[in-house]
Amino acid sequence: MKLLTTTFRIIRNKYLLTFTAFALWVIFFDKNDFFTQRYRKQELKELHQSKKYYEQQIAEIKQFSSDLKSNPAAIEKFAREKYKMKRDSEDLFIVKFVANK
Repeated sequence: MKLLTTTFRIIRNKYLLTFTAFALWVIFFDKNDFFTQRYRKQELKELHQSKKYYEQQIAEIKQFSSDLKSNPAAIEKFAREKYKMKRDSEDLFIVKFVANK
């Protein structure tokens, strides 16, 4: 019986009730609840990963661009691969591979 009255007294404590209500509100019902914060952290992590990827792509493109501006061999390679250009004394064969379906 003594345990029951102590438990009832703890449950009726206004500070405990207030803290419990506040904690429930923050965890489940608030605009920035726990689950939303977890989702946003995951989204931020993905955005940082994509930022690294795009920064790497930008660096590669800048390097390629500077090579095209200064290196004649890079210009020739780009023209051959992208626009399928050739020299007058060369023959160009384009082979297309078709995957089996």
